[in-house]
Amino acid sequence: MLRTNPPRVSVIIPAYNSMPELTKCVTSVMEQTLGLDRIEIIAVDDGSTDGTADELDRLAHTCPSLRVVHQPNSGGAGGPRNIGLDMAGGDYVFFLDSDDYLGPDALRRMVAMADENRTDVVLGKMVSVGGRAVPTAVFSHNQPRTDVFSSAAYRTLGCWKLFRRSLIERLDLRFPPYRNCEDKPFTAAAFLNADGISVVADYDCYYSRNRQNGNNLTLTAADLVHRMDGTRLCFETVARYLEPGPRRDQIMRRHVEWELCGPLRALLPKESEEQARERFYPQFREWALSYVTEGVFQKLAPPDRLIVHLLRADRYEDLITVARHAKEDAARGNVVDKGRVYWCHPFFRDPVKAVPDACFDATDRIPVRHELAEAAWTGDGGVLRLAGHAGIESLGALEPTTRLILRPRGFSHPDVCVPVTVRTAAHQPIEHTDEATGFLVEMDLRTVDSGAPLGAGVWDLHLDVRAKGVSRTVRLRQARTDPNGERTAPPRREVVAAGSRPGHEPTTAHPFFTPYGNFSLDIRRTEDEPVCHVTGTVWDTSAPGTLVVSGRLTDDAARRPGPTALRAEGDSGSVREVPLRYAPDGSGTGFTARLPVRKLSPGRWTLTLRTDEPNSRIPVPPPKGLTGTRWFRAARLGRPYYAKPLPRGSKGAMVLRVAPVGPAAALRRRLGRHGSGSRP
Repeated sequence: MLRTNPPRVSVIIPAYNSMPELTKCVTSVMEQTLGLDRIEIIAVDDGSTDGTADELDRLAHTCPSLRVVHQPNSGGAGGPRNIGLDMAGGDYVFFLDSDDYLGPDALRRMVAMADENRTDVVLGKMVSVGGRAVPTAVFSHNQPRTDVFSSAAYRTLGCWKLFRRSLIERLDLRFPPYRNCEDKPFTAAAFLNADGISVVADYDCYYSRNRQNGNNLTLTAADLVHRMDGTRLCFETVARYLEPGPRRDQIMRRHVEWELCGPLRALLPKESEEQARERFYPQFREWALSYVTEGVFQKLAPPDRLIVHLLRADRYEDLITVARHAKEDAARGNVVDKGRVYWCHPFFRDPVKAVPDACFDATDRIPVRHELAEAAWTGDGGVLRLAGHAGIESLGALEPTTRLILRPRGFSHPDVCVPVTVRTAAHQPIEHTDEATGFLVEMDLRTVDSGAPLGAGVWDLHLDVRAKGVSRTVRLRQARTDPNGERTAPPRREVVAAGSRPGHEPTTAHPFFTPYGNFSLDIRRTEDEPVCHVTGTVWDTSAPGTLVVSGRLTDDAARRPGPTALRAEGDSGSVREVPLRYAPDGSGTGFTARLPVRKLSPGRWTLTLRTDEPNSRIPVPPPKGLTGTRWFRAARLGRPYYAKPLPRGSKGAMVLRVAPVGPAAALRRRLGRHGSGSRP
C-alpha cells in the first residue's frame, strides 16, 4: 500500500520472547477501525529466541503498515521503544506491550478525543485479563479535558497511552535504560508538560495480561536493584518541572507512597543485611529528606508517616523492625483520644521509641461510610428533604451534633450549616449497622441562610459526620443503587419563593450529581433561567453543508418569550438568521432550525438563538462529538470548502470556522480517496 499521507498514529511495540501473545497483540492493531492507512506499526524485536522474530516477519509480509526492526537484546523495553520513537512519523504515538492488545475501536476513539479537545495525552480504559492489576479510579467517567491536579490520571504512570508526538519531541523525551520503572519518568514528564489530558472511559481500549510463561518484566525485575534508578528519576522529574508548593506536594505524594514507602516496606527486609543497610537505606533516606515536605507528610497515611519519620531520624534498626512486621501491625486497630483517632502500633506512645503522636494520627484517614438514599422536594416553596446513612468506621452510631454543610463553590460566602436528625435503627435498611446510622434533613431554601434564602451560585453539600467526639467532613454522595438497582436520581428543578424578607427575589434551585456522584445545588435567579435547552447539533447528511440544531423549551418559557430564530454572526459583523420550526404535535416545546452553512462567507461565525426580547441571545453550546464537514461550492470538480466547530466563543456560544480547503490538502484527500480507497 502506497501511503500518501502521514499516519495519524505510530504504534510502537517492543517485543522480547513474546510468543504466543504477540500474534493477538499485533493483529489487534491491524484490525483497528481507524484504518491501516492511518496507522503505522513499528515492532522492535529485542533479540528474541522463541520465534518472536519469525512471527513478526510473517505478519509484516501480510501488512505493509508493519515495520519490523531486529536488534540484539538490550535488557529492557525502553531501548526498543526509543528505536520506535526515532522512526515514528505519526501525529500521535501509542506504546503497546507485546503481551497486551487493543479493543477494535480504541485508536479511533482516542485520536478523536485528542483532536476534538486539543489534548496532548489520552488515557484509554484498561481492562485486566487473567488478574493483572490495572488502574480503575481514573476511568470512572469520560474526561474530555483535564490535568494531573484535578483527576486521578497521575495514579497511572505506565506508558500505555496516546501521546502527541510533538510533545515528546519538544521535551526530547526518551526512555532511560532501566529494566523496571523506565516508563514512569517518561510518562510523568509528559503529564506535567501536557496541554491537557483526555480520558476515554466508556470503551475498553487496552487489555492488559500476564504472559503464559510468566516472564513479564514487572515480575522478573521486581526487586529493589531494578527499581532504584527509575524511582530517583521520578523524584527528579517532578522537582524539575514543578515549583515548590501545594501542586508539587500533590504530585510528589504519589511517588512517596508508591515508589518510596511501598517498596521499602515490601522489599527492603528481603535484601541481605549489607545490601539493605549500605546500599538501599541511604538512598531511601536521601529521598525522605529531600522530597517529603511537611505538606506531603501531613497527607500520608500513618504507616507511611512512621516510615518517613524513622528515615529522617536515621533509625535503621527501628525501620527494619517496622517493615518486617508491617502486615500484622496494619491490623492492630485504632484508639480514640480527645477527638482524635490513633493507630495502635507497638511504637505508639512507647516512651523508649519516642515517636510523635502525629505519626499515628489516623483521624483524617479512617473510612467514612456515607450515601444519599433520598432527595426530594416536599410541600411547596422550596423545602428539600435529604435522607441517607453515614458513619465513621468502628466508632458506632452518629452523634446528634452531625450536621449538613452547604459550601459555596467559586464565590465568597460563609458555609451554611443545617442541623441533621439522626434516625434510629428501626428506620434503617437491614444491611446498615451501627456504623452507618440513618440521617434526615428537611431544609427550607427560603430561610436556610440565617433566615434568608440561599444565594445564587453553586453550592456543594457536605456532611459533617460525628461519632465518639470525632468529626469527619465528607461530600454528600449519591447512593450506588436504590432498591430496584438504579442509581438515585436528583430531584427536579424547583422555583423557590422569595421568602419573608424584603428585597429577596424568587430563585430556581437545580439539584444535580457531579460526575463523581457528589450532590450539589445550582441556585439561579429565576430571570436568569434559560427558556430552552439545545438537545442536538448535527450535519444533515442529505444536504451537504447544512447544520441542524434542535432543542426544547423549558417550563420557564411560559413566563418569558422563547427563541424564534437561529442566528449566525460573523466576525466581520455580517448576520444570517433562519427561523425556528416548532413541532406540530400540540406541545409546542420542541423546535429545529436548518442553517445552510455552505452559504456563509469564509470566516468565524458565532451561533446563538434569538428571542423577541431586545438584545436577547441564547448561546448554542459547543456540541460534543461534532466533527467538521465539507462540500463543493459549484460543480463536483470545483474548489471544496469546509466548516468545523472551534472552541467556544463569547459567553460559551458555539463558533464555526468556514474556509476553503487548501489546494495541497484537497489534492492529498483526492489521492487518498482514489489511490487507497480510504473514506473521505
